[in-house]
Amino acid sequence: MTRCAKTVRLASLLLVTIAGAVAVAQPVPPARIPARAPVSALPAADAFFTDPRLGETRALIVMQGGQRIYERYGTGIGPGTRLISWSMAKSITSTLVGELVGDGRLALDVPAPVPEWRGDARGTITLRQLLHMASGVRHVEAGPQPEMADTNRALFADTSADIYRAAVAEPREVAPGSRFQYNTLTTHILARIVADAVAPGADPATRRARMRQFIAQRLAGPAGMPSLLCEFDPAGNLYGGSLCHATARDWAAFGQMYLDGGVVAGTQVVRPDWVRFVREPSPANPGYGGQFWLNRRPADGQDRALFWRSGPADAYAAIGHLGQYVIVVPSRRLVVVRLGKTQDDSLQPVRDGLARLVASVPE
Repeated sequence: MTRCAKTVRLASLLLVTIAGAVAVAQPVPPARIPARAPVSALPAADAFFTDPRLGETRALIVMQGGQRIYERYGTGIGPGTRLISWSMAKSITSTLVGELVGDGRLALDVPAPVPEWRGDARGTITLRQLLHMASGVRHVEAGPQPEMADTNRALFADTSADIYRAAVAEPREVAPGSRFQYNTLTTHILARIVADAVAPGADPATRRARMRQFIAQRLAGPAGMPSLLCEFDPAGNLYGGSLCHATARDWAAFGQMYLDGGVVAGTQVVRPDWVRFVREPSPANPGYGGQFWLNRRPADGQDRALFWRSGPADAYAAIGHLGQYVIVVPSRRLVVVRLGKTQDDSLQPVRDGLARLVASVPE
């Protein structure tokens, strides 16, 4: 979830060009985009485009009861523009894991199928602990030397040729389940676990092709997310923690699917027990679930994800670097999508604005 390469200025500098390109490129074929809904009067939503304290908002959609009640875009962006996920991709990867758990091909509470960990101190780490960011493996998400952070090295630098190899190479630092440590490499491991279940023993090209097919058949197609496009490294590993792209409407469809208990157009796409699982607080951090952030007081008591001090306790979200949000609020039948570019150390006004927006929508 939130802040892939969080607070890391290097990543922001490296990705100015990439993020800008994503914001104006790769339109979805217009025939697959429904007619735009009227924009309702929501001053708390308009503020995301008029208040400079809220940074650059590129798209904002509010859904209530399955209907778009607000939709607005920044300059040069529209309903057909794919926008980057950053760490919202972690929630996509979690959903794919859930499909395989539902199929009986993966299990939460047995050692995770990571061949490189068999026979050593990491061999007891479970899939549940990986999903809860509590593996105990040493992974550095960010730090005072951003060029040395594991996430940046795997995305942009010397370990980028094979992100999975970089992720599984790190040693165990503490007992599994004893510490919450948000990091992107853990989700890259989860993505490879999915790939190995879908395409066991495959070469990079086959692995990539089979994963694209799996994503299309089990998520993008049935969830109504035709624009969903996820990236792969040269070794055919899904960038499961970072790099998926979709239109704002398709990100809203993802949130709506979870709001509706995993059902889309009468079809159970995600099992109800997985929808419940991702919303359950992890033992190591009450503010985090199964690769989704929860609107609860986090273990460190800080404001780094949602708005637990003021918002509905049942809200949960996929959250990404630079202020990407897909927020689900079951008690108010709301889905809020905010996509944009705001530095991570300046996101508190955005979180406050999202809290005001959720509170302002009439029940």
